Amino acid sequence: MSDVAEVSAGGRRGRSGGGAARRAERTAVRVEAAPFIRRRIPNYEILDEDGLALIEANAERVLEEIGVRFAENPEALRLWKDAGADVRGDRVHLPKGLARRLCATAPRDYVQHARNPERNVAIGGKGLVLAPVYGPPFVRDMENGRRYATMEDFRNFVKLGYQSKWLHHSGGTVCEPTDIAVNKRHLDMLLAHMTLSDKPFMGSVTAPERAADSVEMCRILFGDRVGPECFMTSLININSPLVFDATMMGALEVYAKAGQAVIVSPFIVGGAMAPVSVAGTLTQVLAEAMTGIAYAQLINPGCPVIFGAFVTSIDMNSGAPTFGTPEASKILWGAGQLARRLNLPFRSGGALCGSKLPDAQAAYESANTLQAALLGGVNFMLHACGWLEGGLVSGYEKFVLDADQLGVLHSLAEGIDLSENGQAMEAIREVGPGGHYLGCAHTQANFKTAFWRTELLDYRPFEAWAEAGAPDSMALANARVRKLLRDYEAPGLDEGTAEALRDYVARRKASEPDAFG
Repeated sequence: MSDVAEVSAGGRRGRSGGGAARRAERTAVRVEAAPFIRRRIPNYEILDEDGLALIEANAERVLEEIGVRFAENPEALRLWKDAGADVRGDRVHLPKGLARRLCATAPRDYVQHARNPERNVAIGGKGLVLAPVYGPPFVRDMENGRRYATMEDFRNFVKLGYQSKWLHHSGGTVCEPTDIAVNKRHLDMLLAHMTLSDKPFMGSVTAPERAADSVEMCRILFGDRVGPECFMTSLININSPLVFDATMMGALEVYAKAGQAVIVSPFIVGGAMAPVSVAGTLTQVLAEAMTGIAYAQLINPGCPVIFGAFVTSIDMNSGAPTFGTPEASKILWGAGQLARRLNLPFRSGGALCGSKLPDAQAAYESANTLQAALLGGVNFMLHACGWLEGGLVSGYEKFVLDADQLGVLHSLAEGIDLSENGQAMEAIREVGPGGHYLGCAHTQANFKTAFWRTELLDYRPFEAWAEAGAPDSMALANARVRKLLRDYEAPGLDEGTAEALRDYVARRKASEPDAFG
């Protein structure tokens, strides 16, 4: 994979010369995409060996003594019983070591393929793949404020994600299009990801039959490679504490049988769905994640899975979830260590915040979690841009502000350049005491790439900024949203394939009445 893949939205670049050609090159609509992050920095490890061993032992006790519920899923109960678990009603008690042994067949990393091979991502190891916000029923922008999301909003967010240089993945439910029937909207959402972007994407998990639709549409797009290779990574949330519901497990079963990856993720608000203590929450996270991953391996040994941990704390006065807190960072770091000890990819983090607007609160809380995720060894980061109001809102301006800041993570992950050029000894020698570096040879050779530079925030002197109307970050982001949507051009797709996808969507929609409940 090239360091930076540049795709011309208008097709292949032709040969040309002269000033007019150079001006056209500068003004052409181009989509620049950075490859997924490969860390060259160490992971932060908050727990020592004794602490990790204690939490692992406690998680085994939870599974053996307390057990987990597999609700309304008799086939799952049969599989667990055949594997050696003690099944009492719908409660499954796992003997010590059973879940861990089953998890051992899951791969330590895998490749998720995109329809543009330059956008393929490797999930696991030292990699970090960034994906956008997932799940909000509302959207917000500067002109129209907060409102229910529509399919037009969904398509807009897919377009913004496609054009975001530092975002590696198109994601899944970037917002919930409430103007489409619940039982049919997954078809339109998948069609948007498949046709409006060429980055990898996620499948539907809201019902097993919708997961099956996702697999079938993938087969139209990618053919018989689906199964031997992975083309979807989809989110399976656990109904914490310790409940695995039939809907989510049904979707997991569909994807596991098809060889497609799932993120098995406890969904925890500390103090409500898990203990208030960090160690207690880590114990529950490990017990739940191991159980879900083990179940995926019972369905199809060797299918790709990600150890997930979505954890936030709670405001004990109002009951509202809180984000960017030190407790959440501690849990993220500890969960990352536990996942690595299982040799599994790890999902956590995101540009999470409780703020209603893309304001200072949103920036502080988002930055705290983004930095924690980079240091904590996260391999797949959902909600990396666009999250507002505790996940209730996908924000247009927040999306592009976050997407811009993801470039900081890329730069930090590179570590420190200790090459001869990085040491800059010749520059120090050339300038000497009392000189300046602006004109020296080393600066001239490196100035274009020496420092990360935002594509959105304002670096102008006060006078120039004031003369331009004194725009704040909201106004700058709004202008960028409008420009990106105005300049958008869809990546090429074989018309026969596109027509087959549209035909599948039309036939499936016609096969059942609308349901909005």
